[in-house]
Amino acid sequence: MNKSTEHIFIASDEAQTEHLAAALAPLLQPGDVVLLDGGLGAGKTRFVQVVARVLDVSQPVTSPTFNIQSIYDDGRLPLYHFDLYRLEDPANLDDVGYWEALEGEGASFVEWAHKFPDNLPDDYLALDIAVAYNASRRITARAVGMRPEALLEDWSNALA
Repeated sequence: MNKSTEHIFIASDEAQTEHLAAALAPLLQPGDVVLLDGGLGAGKTRFVQVVARVLDVSQPVTSPTFNIQSIYDDGRLPLYHFDLYRLEDPANLDDVGYWEALEGEGASFVEWAHKFPDNLPDDYLALDIAVAYNASRRITARAVGMRPEALLEDWSNALA
């Protein structure tokens, strides 16, 4: 089992949350996996939209709730965006290209990944976005694996 490293970021408003996402985007490399958890309306898709903008994705980024996966391949690197909210059976992960994307040439963002804890990749950066007092966001970032630990450290340094 991989050890994990954790950081907590507080964003007092949407602009600060967008700043956090914008600081992460240029650090992403092929094969990076970011898991996004949090309640409905916490800002998971908005986070991915900002990452996509910084990666020069020209297509509009929307929540892939009904089609499970969206692929944006016109940016600096391919961006794979999953929303597992409506998926009921982990066996269906194969049907939506989950493993192929996570092992692919881009960065993967997976919303509602906690639904299938036995189907997480070996290495990932997990972001738990919680709505706190006055609509601020508390983002708990946990890195599992060597590359995600380096990514989290670089992200934290970029924000310092």
